[in-house]
Parts: sequence; structure tokens; C-alpha cells
Amino acid sequence: MTIELLELVAALDAHLKVDNFKDYCPNGLQVEASRNINKIVTGVTASQALIDQAIACKADALLVHHGYFWKGEAAPLTGIKGKRVAALMRHNISLIAYHLPLDAHPVLGNNQQLAQVMGWQITGIMDSPSWLLGLVGELAQPLMAAALAKDLAAKLGQSPLHLAGHQRPIKTLAWCTGSAEGGIYRAAELGVDAFISGEVSEQTLHAAQELGIDYFAAGHHATERYGVKALGEWIARQWSVECQFIDLHNPV
Repeated sequence: MTIELLELVAALDAHLKVDNFKDYCPNGLQVEASRNINKIVTGVTASQALIDQAIACKADALLVHHGYFWKGEAAPLTGIKGKRVAALMRHNISLIAYHLPLDAHPVLGNNQQLAQVMGWQITGIMDSPSWLLGLVGELAQPLMAAALAKDLAAKLGQSPLHLAGHQRPIKTLAWCTGSAEGGIYRAAELGVDAFISGEVSEQTLHAAQELGIDYFAAGHHATERYGVKALGEWIARQWSVECQFIDLHNPV
């Protein structure tokens, strides 16, 4: 089945409530090329490798979590960004991207989807102005840190970096996918046993030790695969448009 590009984008903008977010990049349509969408490729980041895959799949649109035109980056379409946009335009592939709205969605969002993959029970949100995207929850049963790390590795496909803050079993936890290691401070305020995010900074080790909370850096890419995949599946159900998720491994 075919859907018109602007109709699709309008529906996605409304479903993800993009107007509710002050983001670091434009959400929605970023590169307008093909107007009639028969096939969509979804993936985490609009890298050249993913664009090449979309070209090979004869996609009409590429739907990602990490697109282009980030706040503070140079505006000219030169270098690798210019080559990427040129490849999209040359092959008539539109680019659609959703960042914070896709992190936060209560069903399709990265944080919700990560909980489903891991089997975590959601009990609340990281309820502060800076951490509205993060969630709080519980494990089905308490685990020692090594066992939780093993579970993360088994389900996400790569071993997390574990920074120990205590030696007790882990039952309660908070998480915020991607580059959200600073949320460890809010997680400690909430009194949970562990905080999980994607990346890690040098100071995160000291925070974990001094706050008495375990931290797991499970991978920016690995923790953010599931929202865009779920969004593509939602599109396929709504309009019977073919959506293919392509996961290009990224250990970061």
C-alpha cells in the first residue's frame, strides 16, 4: 500500500506529540524527496551505511531516531553530511527523524520498549524537570550486579560496562536510554539500587561510588534500537506500508 509523505509525517508528528518537546534537532521531515511512500527502512542513525542499505532495499523513506541538523552543528551541506543528503536526494529517499518524542512516547518510546525487552516492571517516571524521559521500575526478582549485567548482555547483544556503587542485590532501578549518564544523580535521589543508560563519562564512576548506586552503560545504540523499530511496526499496522528495520551494529 502507498501513503503520501506529508500525510504520513503529519500523522507521526501528532502521534508522537512533537510540539510538546524542545529538542536539539528538528523532529519530523528532514529531507523531502519521494512523495509517495511504498517502503520505509527504519534504523537508529542516518549514517551513510544505513542510507546505502535503504538504497539497496529501494526504500522511499528512511525513518530514524538520530537524523541531522543538530543544534550547534555547522549548517552547510558539506563533508559527510553533504554526501549523505546528496545520496538521499539522488535516490529519491525522504528522511524522517524523531529524537526526544521517540524517547518519551508512553508505548513506542525507547524507554518503554527497553523495559519490554528486558522484562522490567515499570513503576513510575524519573519525575523531575530534567529527567521526564526516564523511567523507574523493578526486576522480577533481585539480582546481583553480575547477573543483571549478564541479562543485559544476553538481551541487548553486548556486554555493559558496570560501575559498582554497592554490593547488595539489585531490585529497584531507573533507566534513560542513550546518552543520559547524568541521570545517575536523579536515580540516587529516588533511592533505587541501579541506574541504566547507554553511555558513560569519566565522572560517572565517582558518582556511582559516592552515591552508593550501581551504574550500567549498556550502549547508546543498543538501548535505542527498539523505539524506531516499534514505530515502524506501528506504521505497518496503520497503513499496511512495508517497513523494514535494519540494525547496523554499533558497540558505543
